[in-house]
Amino acid sequence: MTRMTRRSFVRHGATALAGAAMMGGFAQLLSQAAPGAKIRLGSRLNCFGGDYKVARQCGIEGIEVGVGGAADVLKLAEPQEQARQKEMAQAAGVVICSLSMDLMNGCPVATEPRAVAWLGQCIAASKNLGATGILVPFFGKAQLLQGSDWKKDDMEAVVKRLKEVAPQAEAAGVTLGVECTLPSAKYLEILDRVGSKFVGAYYDVGNTTGAGYDVPAELRALKGRLSQIHFKDGKNFLGEGKVKFDPIAAALRDIDYRGWIVLETSCPTKSGPADGKKNADFTRKLMGL
Repeated sequence: MTRMTRRSFVRHGATALAGAAMMGGFAQLLSQAAPGAKIRLGSRLNCFGGDYKVARQCGIEGIEVGVGGAADVLKLAEPQEQARQKEMAQAAGVVICSLSMDLMNGCPVATEPRAVAWLGQCIAASKNLGATGILVPFFGKAQLLQGSDWKKDDMEAVVKRLKEVAPQAEAAGVTLGVECTLPSAKYLEILDRVGSKFVGAYYDVGNTTGAGYDVPAELRALKGRLSQIHFKDGKNFLGEGKVKFDPIAAALRDIDYRGWIVLETSCPTKSGPADGKKNADFTRKLMGL
């Protein structure tokens, strides 16, 4: 299935998309999707009670969609599911900004036999849905460190597999975003070894604050390597927990970040629409959107 997908990309879309990608990577792709856009506001759908229309009413432009659980063919790889998601997004007036491969925490890229096929399925789905990013997480079983050292075999396997699928991502105009709690130096080691503009850092400011990092400094170190960004603040509304958002906003302006900020926020009052709107309003004011 993966081979067929690769050939299809090469025959039908690689020339135009790869040519555009070579002219500037992530920022170029974003500007093509939305002329003049710099930062755009997205969200995981559960932040708004699972309702596309409610998310749009609260000022959300893009939705991050989950790809489903482990199966030979992922749920979002099925044409009927893609059609369903596309119809809901279009009816609400939002785009699908990214896909989230949460299943990879329990079925790690390094060790899961179907990982490359799954990545290929998600790249194809992203192209069809118009999404520009795929979140590839490395938590739980997928953690790459043992203490302060690499799990060497896992690291080698991850680099090899990401290198294998990077040309497919480039041909489709989709970025694979590695999400983890590695410090920026180790993050960059992975990205440099893969060596593709279409494999970047999906950075979560809540996770890295919890890990004790200097988040603004980390963001500056990852300048030009960020694919997308998650905003969250534990179980709190944004700005009411441990995350210091003003210095984060300043860092994003300093590095001229252009891309999606995706809310992965909690619902402190258990009202998805009301809580989601408060977090969206906070983010728009913070970033001057």
